[in-house]
Amino acid sequence: MTTTLGHVLDDPVRASLHGAHARFRLGDGAVVRYRPDVARFVGHPPQPAAADYAALARLAVPGTPLSLRGVRGPLPAGWRIVDEIPLVQYDGAALATAPDAEAEVLGPRNIDEILDLVERTRPGPFERRTVELGLYLGLRDDSGRLIALAGERLRPPGWTEISAVCTDPEHRSRGLATRLVRAVGHHIRARGDVPFLHTSAENTGARAVYEGLGFRLRASIPLLLVQPPTRSTGES
Repeated sequence: MTTTLGHVLDDPVRASLHGAHARFRLGDGAVVRYRPDVARFVGHPPQPAAADYAALARLAVPGTPLSLRGVRGPLPAGWRIVDEIPLVQYDGAALATAPDAEAEVLGPRNIDEILDLVERTRPGPFERRTVELGLYLGLRDDSGRLIALAGERLRPPGWTEISAVCTDPEHRSRGLATRLVRAVGHHIRARGDVPFLHTSAENTGARAVYEGLGFRLRASIPLLLVQPPTRSTGES
């Protein structure tokens, strides 16, 4: 399945960084990225030119791969592919949403316990300031331990991504993630946006849950994790 040409969801990173998330942006113009302590995502033209790769290299953080969406063809000399992740993008226009009275609004004060849950569940990259991107909701067990999480990430005009959906392994199959997805979606709809999300094409369990909630497959997106050439010692 391919994207609809020209749709804002074809390039949600740049659309977010030149819009609602401009305060988190590094770089300008065709190549931009989130501040490294907020998110790892970079925005770039569909097929970067030599000047775009040079700009990407300047924005790279040593030791952390850059993620290129949908880029095909050979990379410039010295660049190497670290991994390739087949992503799928889902349109949540048909998601049935509902608030959740037990869901707690999380913020920077909760970052250590959020990162602990992320470490246990591996929903994807999550940095110390990712929680600043939008609303994050959590559920706790009877002891007060955070056991489920979901929140907002990319914000292209008219849309908001639901992300970091995860549940502690000891508390799965109780519908906690479903509750949080619906609750975050309720907040997104109240703002006038449409929910969407990404997940790995190979995560069949998550895909079945999202499709059961009404998410519609919109696009398949190859994501390349790449490392630029190592900077020389004399380079500033």
